[in-house]
Amino acid sequence: MTALKIGIIGGTGLDNPELILERKEHYVDTPFGKPSDALIHGKIKDVNCVLLPRHGRDHTIMPSNVNYRANIHALVAAGCTHILASTACGSLQQNIVPGQFLILDQFIDRTTKRIQTFYDGEASSPEGVCHTPMHSPFCEDTRQILIKAAEKAGIECHKRGTALTIEGPRFSSRAESILFHKWGADVINMTTVPEVVLAKEKGICYASFAMATDYDSWRDDDKAEHVNVEVVMSIIKENGEKAKKLLLEAIPMIAKQDWTQVIAETKAVAAGSVMGIPKK
Repeated sequence: MTALKIGIIGGTGLDNPELILERKEHYVDTPFGKPSDALIHGKIKDVNCVLLPRHGRDHTIMPSNVNYRANIHALVAAGCTHILASTACGSLQQNIVPGQFLILDQFIDRTTKRIQTFYDGEASSPEGVCHTPMHSPFCEDTRQILIKAAEKAGIECHKRGTALTIEGPRFSSRAESILFHKWGADVINMTTVPEVVLAKEKGICYASFAMATDYDSWRDDDKAEHVNVEVVMSIIKENGEKAKKLLLEAIPMIAKQDWTQVIAETKAVAAGSVMGIPKK
């Protein structure tokens, strides 16, 4: 069996001393700059893991300034075979209630400023151009484990969902939110893109669980409380506890599975997507 190491990209509630044991922090650099914070190595349920706070431990890095390339590169360089990512989201559909989770299977990209490839022609980048297929952005095998883990942990969870990623850091206007609701997107956030794209380019098994915190701005009724920081923070702590439960269930389940073929296929897709490498 392939030796596994699981990277965890998370935010508030996941950097908890009780979550990861035998902790060792390593500050690293990459050809793409520094990651958001130190890589926290350790074990969860006796499985080797690396925790990386996406926005830094003090949440000082706004979504557009997260060094997504450095984060993904650093986790791959640390030997991670999988990445489990958490993301706080606004709900764009009535049936997705704040406090519920979604295991994402699709995204819509509405960002404008972010580099979405390691192959950008700069001196630090690898040779060629990478045309990564995005029909299925998330690792389906890892997604299914997150679904089973949520059920086992008693977490209300939607088995699939489309995340619409905006640039941020502002929230959507009501007109924008109504449009995104009509498009049929399930949740809205500021971080899934380009993180999932870069993970796909690196050939790593990436899956994301979205945690609904609010109803964004599309609803127009007397009970609608439109998104703001106070609304989001009021439910983030509760979602953080659920996220820890999910990870404690999912990580041992991942470790029990033989990933040799899945990892080989994922890496083959990534390698086969690169064009323009000079023949030697």
